[in-house]
Amino acid sequence: MTTHMQRVMNRKPTIAAALLLLLMLAAGFPVLGQEKKATGESNASLLEQVTPETHTRAKRAKAGKPLYTYTLTQDGTPASYDEAMAVASLQGIINRASPELYLLSRTNTRPQFWLDLLAKDGRWLQGRERKSQPDLTALVKLAGKRLKGAIIWDPAVPATANVATTLAGVHDAVVLSPEFADRYLAQWRLPILKDLRGKFTGAETGSRKNDAYRWALCEYLAQGRCSSHRLCLFEDSFSTRARGDLGYVVTRDWAVEQRAFVFDLSPWGDEKPGDDPGQRLGLDLETYNLILAETLRQSAGRHMTELTGFFTLSKYSHTPDHQSAHEGVPTEWESVWLMSPFNCYQNTISSDCFNQSLHSQAPRHPLKQPHAVQPVALENKAYVCILMADYDSATPLYDFLPDHWHNAARGKTPLAWGINPSLLETYPDLIAYFYETASPADSFTSDASAAGYMNPNRIRKEYLPLFVRHNQQFFREADMTIAPMVLDQDQPSPDVKEAFQQFAPDGFATIVDDLHHRGGRLPDRQVWKGMPILELLNDACNSKGSGEIAAVMVNAIQGRGNRVPGFYFFRTVWVNPATITDSVATLRRQHPDLNVEVVSPRTFFALFKESQQRQGKAARP
Repeated sequence: MTTHMQRVMNRKPTIAAALLLLLMLAAGFPVLGQEKKATGESNASLLEQVTPETHTRAKRAKAGKPLYTYTLTQDGTPASYDEAMAVASLQGIINRASPELYLLSRTNTRPQFWLDLLAKDGRWLQGRERKSQPDLTALVKLAGKRLKGAIIWDPAVPATANVATTLAGVHDAVVLSPEFADRYLAQWRLPILKDLRGKFTGAETGSRKNDAYRWALCEYLAQGRCSSHRLCLFEDSFSTRARGDLGYVVTRDWAVEQRAFVFDLSPWGDEKPGDDPGQRLGLDLETYNLILAETLRQSAGRHMTELTGFFTLSKYSHTPDHQSAHEGVPTEWESVWLMSPFNCYQNTISSDCFNQSLHSQAPRHPLKQPHAVQPVALENKAYVCILMADYDSATPLYDFLPDHWHNAARGKTPLAWGINPSLLETYPDLIAYFYETASPADSFTSDASAAGYMNPNRIRKEYLPLFVRHNQQFFREADMTIAPMVLDQDQPSPDVKEAFQQFAPDGFATIVDDLHHRGGRLPDRQVWKGMPILELLNDACNSKGSGEIAAVMVNAIQGRGNRVPGFYFFRTVWVNPATITDSVATLRRQHPDLNVEVVSPRTFFALFKESQQRQGKAARP
């Protein structure tokens, strides 16, 4: 029997050539294509490409257009899932030209929180008249001629929810379940641009899921119809629709607006995924590699690619509902290991992130933070710096950080807040708010690993200049010069150190986990051409209480010999400033002999550098 893939290859020889390149890239061959640019992209620098356009669109909206709002039902039912799918796809189309539609929720208060905050004190949404839209029909009317038709997805093949989202971005279409299509299409008089019901049978790969993604890969991604700047790893409808889980549904406005390719696959080749146990072993991973390889071919080294979203824990890692040999954190690391050679960086968790297609259009200006080093003399002390970590992806930035930021103890202890500066593309107004309201004790650094989460040692040498340019653009806009949480499976190579020195000259710290057992190890403490390099201590990453964090810090200092002067950079995850302040107070009260001083990251690295120079350990240019 002739498969769909064979028919496509016979009909379109260019696809056959493309797939050959895909397989070459997936196997590790460094093929550099000179292909046409993907939809809506340019060769300009990121700031030149994004900022003027977003300024123009924001000004156009503010000049007189109201801010339309729509409130999602979000009541945990399949119908609310279908509603959100339709609304998010419509929002992506409506907001593509200017920021017009803002989604709210009956049960999630975070969108209202940000709307209220950004509409006062001179911020960019102040003065916009709000007009609530009563139903889907009103949104279709608001979209007007911008909406070209409908894509119907197939609940029997959960992956088609993602394929339909990809198609909606390309065709300017609304994504409808069969039930919603029956209910609304006649009323709206919209043509069906693509009906995915019954289209994917597994005839090509033995997996309906993989057939769906490979068809979309050939017909859309490989044809340059999708953006090569952004991929979306969004959980499909396999278990989410039944329980009305909208986490990776409300995010689809961003996928549609950006014309991104959307998928949900396992990064593992040694076990079958929980949602498709009948597939051939390793098939998900093969398709994953094909998608990454084609995205690299499309980008052709012009820019890096953000992969937003997270693998589905309950399908691809060990959970109470799914038995797997792989736990969640190793699955995260495997995903980043997989994508890094393809110039991809991850914005890991982006679920429940509303209105990205609107927030992304906020005016962007270069941010500023204090860079003065505290006048601290180097003494025989234990110098401690605290990284308030893991705000490197959209969900923690959007949903978690506000609660910790608005803590009464913030400002009492010097803290380094780890933020992914590439999120300036997604939530520039949120990041600007945090900078605007920072205290003198607050500093901002990158998080995992720089401007996006990747393994720098996995980036091919010929692409390191691109890696440097990418990071320079975002670090410059965020006024950052320190990268304190570089995640990798070995110490940084000389080429990687050379790269980081060009955008993070004031400090580099790393966590190394040799999950592939290749002999990886931490770097020696050093100063590389003026850039301090040391370990980021991960001992406290799972600690939440102040007593527990204090005990972990004591053990870390004593376990490393309590040498003076000593330097200890600790990673903490999603704890509030009061907990850190109490932890430090407890440590000092119980162990005054350790002589601990907490300093800002800039002061910390400057003192470390001075200490290394006194010992004659600073590397010469």
